[in-house]
Amino acid sequence: MGIVWPRKGSLAAMILFMVVLLVSLFFALQKPITLAVDGKEVHTRAFFSSTVGDVLQDQGIKIGEYDRVDPSLNSKVKLNQQITVTRAFKVKVIADGESREIITPPIPVKEAITLAGIELGDIDIVKTLPTEVTVPDQEIEIIRVSEQEQVIEEATPFQVERTVDNTLEKGLTRTVSPGVEGLARNTVKVTYHNGQEVKREVVNSEVIKEPQNKVVAMGAITSVSRGGQNLNFREARYMTASAYTYTGHRTATGQNPAVGMVAVDPSVVPLGTRMYVEGYGYAVAADTGGSIRGDRIDLFMEERSQCLSWGRRTVKVYILN
Repeated sequence: MGIVWPRKGSLAAMILFMVVLLVSLFFALQKPITLAVDGKEVHTRAFFSSTVGDVLQDQGIKIGEYDRVDPSLNSKVKLNQQITVTRAFKVKVIADGESREIITPPIPVKEAITLAGIELGDIDIVKTLPTEVTVPDQEIEIIRVSEQEQVIEEATPFQVERTVDNTLEKGLTRTVSPGVEGLARNTVKVTYHNGQEVKREVVNSEVIKEPQNKVVAMGAITSVSRGGQNLNFREARYMTASAYTYTGHRTATGQNPAVGMVAVDPSVVPLGTRMYVEGYGYAVAADTGGSIRGDRIDLFMEERSQCLSWGRRTVKVYILN
């Protein structure tokens, strides 16, 4: 009996079947997986026996020393596995006058500080971007905070108490009692940032001596008798008075100077104001002068000898109604 050879069509069909079977087996032995790396997603397949590291190597993806791979490189791939590669980057940590650079994937800021070998105090301040985890080229500054309590004795100011004096002209005052400062013992908390004082706060205060108020009597009367005449006035004030005579120029109000005209500071006594100057008499503010500033006046007199005799003195001036 001879050998029976299959027909050519049957042989081709068998070969095709074997190829399909092998291809099916090839794909059946692989699992679909997704790679997430550098902001991109790559969909591929891997054999059951492959590790995460094998997959990354097959895809030509290089892993840096500090890059993070999830799951780990030695893990066996699973069906529909997602492999994530998170690249590490530089982060600068500044503390105690030194700058340290670390390379890390995204981690909480406090972990980055620990990774840089820096111990964070309970009240130290972390100055950085408002992020929960680190980002590329982030700068983290540690501000060292320290506190110290000091006990300081300080003077406490007195208040001014005012009373009415019906024997004193309105505008004038009289000190009844000068006032005495008190004394307090304060406990002060001083806060330092990197050794520099930034805040002082009184946390406790103890009164050692109470202050005594200064008492000032305020004048109230608006009418006095001078030279047998009653003067009704708005206010009285003490002013420094000097004297001048003819200068060859008109006054600031355009008048020829005459007795009864007074040079004033217009910001204190407006021009045209009627007044009564003790020791001089009735007068009107009609002139100004370069050296006449504040509570100072210059009285016109006929003779130079009168001016010299007057000199400079403090006088009581009544600003008339």
